[in-house]
Amino acid sequence: MTSWEIIYKASEFIAEEMGVMLKRSAMSPNIRERMDHSCAITDAEGNIVAQAEHIPVHLGSFSIGVKNTLNLIGELEEGDMVILNDPYISGTHLNDVMVLAPVYYNGKLVGYVVNKAHHVDVGGPMPGSLNPYATTIYEEGFVIPPVRLMRKGQINNEIVDIIKQNFKVPEVSIGDLNAQISANLNGIARIKQMFDKYRYDNVLSAWNTSMEYGKKLGLSEISKWGNGVGEDEDYLEIGDELKKIRLKIKIDEDGIYADFTGTDTQIEGPLNAVYGVTFSAVSFAIRSLIGKDIATNEGFYSLIKVNAPKGTIVNPNKPGAVGGGNVETSQRIADVTFKALSHLISVPAAGSGTMMNVMMGGIYKGKYWAYYETIGGGTGARPNKDGVSGVQVNMTNTLNTPIEIAERYYPLMFTMYRIREGSGGNGKYKGGDGIIRAFKVLEKTRLSIMAERFKVPPWGLKGGESGKPGKVTIIRSNGIKEEMPSKFSTILNKDDEVIIETPGGGDIILLMRIGEDHNYF
Repeated sequence: MTSWEIIYKASEFIAEEMGVMLKRSAMSPNIRERMDHSCAITDAEGNIVAQAEHIPVHLGSFSIGVKNTLNLIGELEEGDMVILNDPYISGTHLNDVMVLAPVYYNGKLVGYVVNKAHHVDVGGPMPGSLNPYATTIYEEGFVIPPVRLMRKGQINNEIVDIIKQNFKVPEVSIGDLNAQISANLNGIARIKQMFDKYRYDNVLSAWNTSMEYGKKLGLSEISKWGNGVGEDEDYLEIGDELKKIRLKIKIDEDGIYADFTGTDTQIEGPLNAVYGVTFSAVSFAIRSLIGKDIATNEGFYSLIKVNAPKGTIVNPNKPGAVGGGNVETSQRIADVTFKALSHLISVPAAGSGTMMNVMMGGIYKGKYWAYYETIGGGTGARPNKDGVSGVQVNMTNTLNTPIEIAERYYPLMFTMYRIREGSGGNGKYKGGDGIIRAFKVLEKTRLSIMAERFKVPPWGLKGGESGKPGKVTIIRSNGIKEEMPSKFSTILNKDDEVIIETPGGGDIILLMRIGEDHNYF
């Protein structure tokens, strides 16, 4: 009989191959160059069997999003494919278009393939569909509930036409959507081949065993931390106010319980995080502290229970705006999870704590254009070594947009791209440095920024210094310099320059406790 691990690894590689096809087939630089997409395979009940190592904020939300969708959409036939982006169902934000398809083998439903891809613009008033001023999701973009994109292998052109009329760069959006369809079709074909090779009963048994093993090994690793309770808080910057995210985290023989009671109520702004994002961020922090290679599937996720009270920043009521919750609040939830755990075990100091989202758009050469990217920063110092400079931190796992690509397709000219030296502090173990990235616009452009850690810098541990906060400066073509807040939208005119400085990570002063031998990252 074939080892269950061989079948599990084959399933992981199918998810990875789906991601490769999606990336190579996509039209937008955001997916093709930055790899802002994720893929997974589930069993017939929607439990995660295997996922590719893609975007952390996507991955933890798949189980929630798939099960929500299946509960709403009903039975799917072979050849059907579902599309949605409603954050309160899919578990992230409107830009993350989710495409789900059933996998049938010899007439029997055996599972599902699913992917999410961040579309650079899904409608709404702002380029990039991340609106710093949104108070509801309807001011962020076009909401798609679960609907059949394909029926029995045939594209539903009515749905495609609706997308074309509401997404602001339709030729790019449809290209990316076709890539998502192709990725799922490839996944379905590969899973069927796997069933042919290893036989029906063996594959299903291996999937169940891999989930049981993921739970068993995850529990074994977490038990090494010892039982206990850690509690702490961190803050989001909402205008002139700070909003609190409070977490009490308990470790016991059953796993981990994360309780966000005491977190501030949801806001009339875009930094609310739907439950899927909150679960993703907590599970990411826990998974990253486990040193061993374990199966990150439903077995592992079942060890983590999250209580996020309804109507709070970490589990808002619809139709609260949530675009920034996915990209910024997710970072703060990861930070506060690390911070609460720091009272129990050794963890890294805070990383840059922001995805530093840059959205631009306008009319160029007679056509509308939209641009989106996130800019990396410094990771926090580790208990036994320095942090890393100039990388995407925590809940993002994307790449930068190459300057050559951006300048080729958009009216931009980059003037600076370098490490922000000294932004990571000067402790025993130093936080990584952030990034300075600057550009001029060559045509009139709408610019929006959505970021964090401008007022509350990334914290250090054990007496370590904080990293330097973020900063955005606009130098107008007439020489006037404007220091900008962490969230804004403005019009840039030709030759205006934008200088973005991302935060460095926090420091750690003291050595790790005697007897601990964690090798972080």
